[in-house]
Amino acid sequence: MINLAWVLLYAVVAMTWGAAWQRRHHNIGVVDVLWAQGVGAAAVLLAWLGDGEVLPRVALGVLGGLWGLRLALHLWRRVRSEEEDGRYQYLRAHWGGHQGKIFGFFMAQAALIVLFALPFVAVAANPRADMWPWVAAAAGVWLLSVGGETVADRQLARFRANPAHKGRTCREGLWRYSRHPNYFFEWLHWFAYVLLAVGSPLWWLAWAGPLVMYLFLRYLSGVPFTEKQALRSRGEDYRAYQRSTPMFFPWFPRNSKEHSE
Repeated sequence: MINLAWVLLYAVVAMTWGAAWQRRHHNIGVVDVLWAQGVGAAAVLLAWLGDGEVLPRVALGVLGGLWGLRLALHLWRRVRSEEEDGRYQYLRAHWGGHQGKIFGFFMAQAALIVLFALPFVAVAANPRADMWPWVAAAAGVWLLSVGGETVADRQLARFRANPAHKGRTCREGLWRYSRHPNYFFEWLHWFAYVLLAVGSPLWWLAWAGPLVMYLFLRYLSGVPFTEKQALRSRGEDYRAYQRSTPMFFPWFPRNSKEHSE
């Protein structure tokens, strides 16, 4: 577990820089960029430092690193081109702009990077050499989930780029079947590391990924926070969306008429 100390050090340095950056640019949203980049970097770092077999470690570094890079770049494009996300505007106002509380928030995100690096520890310690079937399965889950999240992100970005859609809710593409398809595919992505940890003496740590991610997305910082902001900014249009569209797991809308309005 000593390798996690290096992950924590990296996360603290990155988030300290991020807290200074948001103070100059008044945009807490950079914390999401640094979290994604930090978790991806943790995958690469632990794959390099691990003492397991080469194949699962290489798969970990490639899949985890590319996932973090894609998500960080996507979030960075939003942070640098848009005003501060409404969720973070609310936090800033709630805290009265108190920089100590904002810094504490960034440090909490540094701790979460370590928490979400636990599945990588399990993979990096995997001693199995005959991992090709499991690596192939993990790559399949990764392609499906990261591909789905990429599509959902692009559909939402395209919708938001149209000024005529201001104050309206995206119901296009994957957003017709789930109110949070990006969150769903993000959660699904973590099962790739469960597959890569098959045979590891620390295999149980890999389950921290999907279990903790679901807890955060469904009950803590994901869905509840996002939906409160959506109700503040879109009101009745979003309430109609809530009545007709599944929250997390994609399924057919309950009332197609509401989606055409």
